[in-house]
Amino acid sequence: MDAMSDNRQVPLCIDLDGTLIATDTLWEGLISVLLRRPWLIFSAIAWAIAGKAVLKRQVAARLGHEGSDWPYRTEVIERINLARESGQPVWLVTGAAQSTATAIADHLGLFDRVLHSTDQENLTALRKRDRLLALCGDGGFDYVGNSRDDLAVFDAARRAIIVAPDAAAKRWGARHQSEMLPLAKVSPLAILKSIRVHQWLKNVLIAVPVVLNHELADTGLILAAVAAFFSFSFLASTVYIVNDISDLANDRQHPRKRLRPLASGAVSLPVISVCAVVLLLASIALASLLPPLFWVVLAVYAAITTTYTFVLKRKLLVDVFTLAALYTVRIIAGAAATGTELSFWLLAFSIFFFLSLALVKRFVELDELADDDATQLMGRSYVGGDKDMIAQAGIASAFSAAMVLALYVDSKEVASMYAQPWLLWPLCPLILYMLLRIWILARRTQMHEDPVVFIMRDWRSQLATFSGAALVILATVQV
Repeated sequence: MDAMSDNRQVPLCIDLDGTLIATDTLWEGLISVLLRRPWLIFSAIAWAIAGKAVLKRQVAARLGHEGSDWPYRTEVIERINLARESGQPVWLVTGAAQSTATAIADHLGLFDRVLHSTDQENLTALRKRDRLLALCGDGGFDYVGNSRDDLAVFDAARRAIIVAPDAAAKRWGARHQSEMLPLAKVSPLAILKSIRVHQWLKNVLIAVPVVLNHELADTGLILAAVAAFFSFSFLASTVYIVNDISDLANDRQHPRKRLRPLASGAVSLPVISVCAVVLLLASIALASLLPPLFWVVLAVYAAITTTYTFVLKRKLLVDVFTLAALYTVRIIAGAAATGTELSFWLLAFSIFFFLSLALVKRFVELDELADDDATQLMGRSYVGGDKDMIAQAGIASAFSAAMVLALYVDSKEVASMYAQPWLLWPLCPLILYMLLRIWILARRTQMHEDPVVFIMRDWRSQLATFSGAALVILATVQV
């Protein structure tokens, strides 16, 4: 009974950044705001000069996050519920801005009191300790925290509940009567998932011009294609990171995307931001080894993808045409890097083929909506009722790709390049098989990933691809 009585007098004080939520509200807010409105960088500098608490308030006012937009740590929520069941009051004690702290407290409905930063006081470290000592006295509170800034608060608390990786938790906990809520260390695998290494498979398209121009024996061209592949891949990963940061709030509401490392908090914003800078520099370094025309194509790709991230992906149909164009840009980049000739037929086929796959992607997202034709796809300009139209357009694009390929096979260019051009005709049904199968799987709700990545992982699609490659090789052989 005495312990129960003590608990009713001693509040459990919960830190916010990195403890209750698996991110830092200032870092996330500042980066997200500057990505959307980069011209505010000068204002941000002025806010920082005025004081960190002012910076926090100004950023929070422009971020627009609601209480549901943050990644909460379930283990900390469970610890809060345990305290409340025992009758212990629970306070949210954070250095975050008032609007952020109150939105989170209102969303969770778990806190008896909220202490936060003001323009006059950044409530962290020693200032947080002093505020709690003034309110509760030495040893008059329990404290849940996660960082070195919390060590002074731990020292003044009756009990420290440490939310940190095992090694740090044990090291800090040795100084206190403590309880551990251990976290996993940042995993290299989580970083690789954040930069989406598996998406690099798409950049194999860079090699298409070399292959179709029968230049595989030229070592110089192969090395140029490899350099272009990695330059494009590094830049694409940089864009993926920027896209994920700008889409954090939407991703956290999505049934699958909320599990992405950045959205879930498995990787911190500072870590992934450093990765983005390193990848961008590596892309530029590799591009410097290639012809100037490749630089132009790379710059165009960067401009289109950046515009897509912030504007075009929210425009009806413009988004899917942009995605199809970005795949075609990869083929153009391959030609620019290696100096090989581009075919009109190849570009036309590419547009229709990848437009069909881009429409599959949107169809799958629409198919996951509730059965309401008026429900809008989050972050997009589509509603549930658009699904049938998207499917019709995607299937028409698949047949258009096959038609362009058929016209190409019957062209004078093929007759002059291939010894046995008739062997290329089976490519048409193979392409239709791949695309129509993907659409059938999508209609059956069995397509749960990027369709381009699906093609590269699915053994039937791989078999069709290898069969097509074999036909192209055989068609070159003189009999």
